[in-house]
Amino acid sequence: MSKPNFATMTQKELHDYFLTHRDDQEAFYAYVDKLHSEGNWVEMPPLKSLDDLNQHPDFMARFPQNSQGNGE
Repeated sequence: MSKPNFATMTQKELHDYFLTHRDDQEAFYAYVDKLHSEGNWVEMPPLKSLDDLNQHPDFMARFPQNSQGNGE
């Protein structure tokens, strides 16, 4: 069985592949390299409480709002 070409896979494809092939270190490193190269995360300092998330709207914008609400 031949390995897929990790360089041509999307981030989602690599993620899904690695989840089904957790012992494949080459897939893991390809996935981490893809995450790093696409740089689609928001860096922020460690939180002291959940209320600290209000100080990072760019991070919170990445998550859909809970349709059931959180009591607000």
